[in-house]
Parts: sequence; C-alpha cells; structure tokens
Amino acid sequence: MRDIDFRAGSLPGRAVISVRGPEAGHFLHNLLTADIDHVAEGQAAYAALLTPQGKILFDMLVVRQGDGYLIDCAAGQRAELLKRLAMYKLRAKVEIAARDDLAVGVSPSDVSGGYRDPRSGDIGWRIIGPAGAPAEGYDAARIAAGLADSEADLGSGEFFPHEANLDQLGGVNFKKGCYVGQEVVSRMEHRGTARSRILPVVVDGAVPPKGTDIRSGEKQVGTLLSSAGNRALALIRLDRLAEAAAPLVADGATVQVLKPAWARYEVPGAA
Repeated sequence: MRDIDFRAGSLPGRAVISVRGPEAGHFLHNLLTADIDHVAEGQAAYAALLTPQGKILFDMLVVRQGDGYLIDCAAGQRAELLKRLAMYKLRAKVEIAARDDLAVGVSPSDVSGGYRDPRSGDIGWRIIGPAGAPAEGYDAARIAAGLADSEADLGSGEFFPHEANLDQLGGVNFKKGCYVGQEVVSRMEHRGTARSRILPVVVDGAVPPKGTDIRSGEKQVGTLLSSAGNRALALIRLDRLAEAAAPLVADGATVQVLKPAWARYEVPGAA
C-alpha cells in the first residue's frame, strides 16, 4: 500500500447489526464459517453465512463486544442478512437488531478503540462507532491487498468460500462442528478442488469494465471484478493460467496476475 494514499474515515457502503443475549456466541458459531467461540473482546473474525450448497450468501466481520457481537456487513445486504438471521434464530436467546447509530470506519494505522482487520495485515484497522468523513483510497488499498468486497465483487450466492479465499484469510475454520454449507466446503478443502481464485491484477492502461473476460489467445482464463486505477481483482482459473501460452489480455489491455502476500497456494506466472 506504500504507493496508495489511503486515509482514515468511514465506509458508507458498510452497516452494522448487533447480536446480543446469553446464546449470541453459540448462535453465530453454529451458523457461520468462522470460529466465533474464540473471538476475544474487542477483536474480530472474518466469516460468512453460506447457502446449503456451500456458496457465500453474505461475508462479514464479527466483532466481540461486551455481552454480544457487532456484525460489520455490506449496507446493501443488511436487510436480507437480518431476515436470514431471524429465520435461523428459532428459540435461541438472542436479540438481533440493525444499528443505524453506528458506522464502520477504517484506518491504515492503529486507531483507539479499533481492531486489526483479521483478513490481512496489509489493510490496516477498523472501528465501529459514530460516522465520520468518508475514507479515501480504501478501495485502492483493498484491491492491492487482494481482498474482495461483499457487493462490488462477491454479490450473493455466486462464489464458494475457497474461490473468495476465505480459507486463506481465516474466514473458515475446518476443525469446528457443523454450520450451514459445511459439507461442501470441507469436501473442497480435502479434495483440493478449488480451481478458481479471486486475485489482484495489474492492467497496462485503462481497466476494462467489470465482467470483461481475461483471455490467453482464444482461451478464457478469468473475469475482471472491481477496479481502482490500473489495478483490479479478477476471478482466475489457476489451471488455465498454468497452461496460458500467450499473454493475458482483457479487451486489448495486457493483464498481469499478482500473488498476494497471504496466499498459500501457487499462482502460476504471478509477479
């Protein structure tokens, strides 16, 4: 992020949900992909709520606070996430509520009352509190770090956790008990069947629109996602990247795939 002007501030695209009550931790732990039971006070876990078929419905950051948790989620997905949590609540002793009095803030350095982003040390700190001026340069820093956004990249019901790198970013605990979609995720982990990954790329020139194919000759290797400046995220087929005999091109622009610092898998030909 050294060449990116990332300045602290609020993220208007994020919103907050509170989950409180004597069974709040148990409720979230049994529902989400991450280990919620062992989140310390004032710390956060990266997690997702999946479909029964194992695809990401919502990804989120879950912050332990007092007798409950605050969920940092996409603002445009909050209403649907609230409905889904209410559906799973049944008789659990929890109270779930939208917190319009709170906003999500980010900072490239330590901030009082904040918590380190659990996904990567390259994206700084987050804080939940009153809204402030919008952050500057955060999306550029996020993309450079190889981190997908809930709405700009992932959507809902489109990606498996491995494709979105939740297995690399601490978003899936493979030792905990069952949660929604757990069988599919465990199968992908044990069989090593994650052929596609979201990765950062650098484009020589203007970045084509989201959804543009990345090709090597006639073969599609990937698809562009969100972008900032000459950098973008892309869903890349690793097996096709390994076989690529010609330069990668998206709508006439040359593309270079990068390997993030957190990635523990091979990225063929990455810079």
